[in-house]
Amino acid sequence: MNPESDPPFHAAQRRQLREDLRMRRRALSAAARVSAAERLADRLLDLPFAPRSGHVAGYWANDGEIDLHPWQLRLPATCTYCLPVLGEDRRLRFAPWRPDAPLVPNRFGIPEPDIPTSALLDAVDMALVILPLVGFGATGQRLGMGGGWYDRSLEFRRDRPGPPWLVGAAFELQRCDTLEAEPWDVPLDAVCTESATHDFRTGT
Repeated sequence: MNPESDPPFHAAQRRQLREDLRMRRRALSAAARVSAAERLADRLLDLPFAPRSGHVAGYWANDGEIDLHPWQLRLPATCTYCLPVLGEDRRLRFAPWRPDAPLVPNRFGIPEPDIPTSALLDAVDMALVILPLVGFGATGQRLGMGGGWYDRSLEFRRDRPGPPWLVGAAFELQRCDTLEAEPWDVPLDAVCTESATHDFRTGT
């Protein structure tokens, strides 16, 4: 089952919700974004399962997404920060990246590390994956952009616990109390925002 099989009315509702939430986050001021990113970093570092070593995956903020650079810069030295790379099989791999390393735009214009395919890591190799999202629900549902990249890449987490731990990063205004899960969705372990940590493993 995939997003293309949605009933037309349901698919239209989700498209409208995406547009509304994207407009909301893009409307935030630059000062609000900077402050939110700093507070988000605190919450990500304070997660009870935050790794002290190993590979951790973030993303390059795009389209108003909350920025992860403050978190990246404060990670333990024993953690290796990675960015996602789009694969021809419509799955994500991950590439170690530091701020002075080269980047190239992918098919959506989002920067990716410029490294050989042979050097890429699979999602299962990550200790923690921080996911971008458009909206999130009260029990760990994630509304993405609709391409299914993360759900395909992380489907192995449906029937096993972390690691990798899966954490959404968002502004609190992206919370949707009535968001329904889809059959293909991979639930999140937690969502961190500038003002709250929603730990779905414990229902808080």
